[in-house]
Amino acid sequence: MNNINPASNSGQLSNYKKKGEPANRIKNVELKRTDDVRRTELEKTKRDAKVAIPDAVKDFSRIKKAVDTAPEIDKSEKIAKLKEQIAAGNYDFNYEAIADKMLKTDF
Repeated sequence: MNNINPASNSGQLSNYKKKGEPANRIKNVELKRTDDVRRTELEKTKRDAKVAIPDAVKDFSRIKKAVDTAPEIDKSEKIAKLKEQIAAGNYDFNYEAIADKMLKTDF
């Protein structure tokens, strides 16, 4: 194999880490400012790049937050009582109320 002498390569290997040099060493790089044309493009982009969130999404977010913070309601006792009445044949259906609710709901 050929040995490469970095000093004789006229700067071709100047970006490589030299022996004994820390790996995280940052070389001084001159930062260039953006020219006026690019600055104008960035200002246009900043002005034109606006996001509008629909009201439906905002409403959903508010409703979800309200539901998440609401206390849980345990209706297991009421359900068990209704199941017992239905099984025993003692539950009295209010057919008119059921029909009214069915007509009020959208199908």
